[in-house]
Amino acid sequence: KCCFLSFLDAIPSADQIRITTSLKSQRGSVWTKTKSIFEYWEVEVTFRVTGRGRIGADGLAIWFTEEQGLEGPVFGAADKWNGVGIFFDSFDNDGKKNNPGVIVVGNNGKLLYDHQNDGSTQALASCQRDFRNKPYPVRVKITYYQKTLTVLINNGFTPDKEDYEFCAKVEDMVLPSQGYFGISAATGGLADDHDVLSFLTFQLTEPGKEVPIPDAEIPQKDKEKYQEEFEHFQQELDKKKEEFQKDHPDVQGQPADDLFETVSDRELRQIFEGQNRIHLEIKQLNRQLDMILDEQRRYVSAVTDEIAKRGAGFPGQQGQVSQQEIETVVKTQEEVIRQVNEIRNSMADTLRLISGAQHPGSAAGVYETTQHFNDIKEHLHVVKRDIEHLVQRNMPSSEKSKCPDLPPFPSCLSTVHFFIFVAVQTVLFIGYIMYR
Repeated sequence: KCCFLSFLDAIPSADQIRITTSLKSQRGSVWTKTKSIFEYWEVEVTFRVTGRGRIGADGLAIWFTEEQGLEGPVFGAADKWNGVGIFFDSFDNDGKKNNPGVIVVGNNGKLLYDHQNDGSTQALASCQRDFRNKPYPVRVKITYYQKTLTVLINNGFTPDKEDYEFCAKVEDMVLPSQGYFGISAATGGLADDHDVLSFLTFQLTEPGKEVPIPDAEIPQKDKEKYQEEFEHFQQELDKKKEEFQKDHPDVQGQPADDLFETVSDRELRQIFEGQNRIHLEIKQLNRQLDMILDEQRRYVSAVTDEIAKRGAGFPGQQGQVSQQEIETVVKTQEEVIRQVNEIRNSMADTLRLISGAQHPGSAAGVYETTQHFNDIKEHLHVVKRDIEHLVQRNMPSSEKSKCPDLPPFPSCLSTVHFFIFVAVQTVLFIGYIMYR
């Protein structure tokens, strides 16, 4: 924060910067004082977007531009820029119900942003993510390396700082070699608080290059000054809200039901959103386990038939050795089926827990929902441990018994090699399913 300048309605403090307050028609932005000379870079931004409304406006933007941004209509910044903007748009201007969303828009300094279509006609990449009113701060990681821009996002449902998921990627993107980093936000007819908790920049270097010396920390005097400024602006904001309530007594305490939500409604919505995500993931894993079971049953059936044929066609010592190896393969396959069945049963129990949590019959349902989350988390850990154990137990061994000499046979593939091939294919198939 020591190297940033704030413009317009942005309010700095010691631990965060409020880009805009939850008042109508506000604009704010924060930009670095000096240009970045990094050829390749990465930024990690932590922010909160909170408001009483069921929908928000307008949104927040993260910038890397050749010149410092000026005040304007594009999320609080100018509508022309040379560089890239990553927009967190919370208001659905085009009515396509694709907001809140994340949009990557590049500009050469000559294009005007298409507000009416939410930038969809100019978007280089995008993803739909809800970043408003989350239990934890939302984290974004933006990487530019070798002309490729990648955006990862942590959706704010977990305190794990490294729980990122892929959002967008743009290849063959040429950005200015030097530029300013910035972040801006704006409100319109609806309003949210846009708070930035951290904005970290990193230089990415190729192996063998020198690592830059880190900058000094912010002085204590500046921290105290920022804190005083933040408290002063916060008091002014409270006064403005009180004046508005006095001037508009008819709307005081009577928000429209379709625009605003209570704290309890928001908590319930977040709980059910998290449950739905878990429910979909478990159903997908359950379908994959069914596929594994079907494949294993077919393999066991084929191996059993081959044992019967080999036992009848090749009696004697050579047949006995081959049959022992085949029986080992069959036992391994049966163990795989048993393990998968146990995992499937565990998944079914978890699905039943989620189904019960999604249909609370009384006020006690909210408390039970919290308990179900803990049960779901335990079941997911059990499933993960069982899958790892299953893969480790069924890895092909490095030492294989030598194939005994068989009498002339029309097939060019020996029995032992056939079943070793079947076992290896099974393990690879299970590993591929788990990887997916």
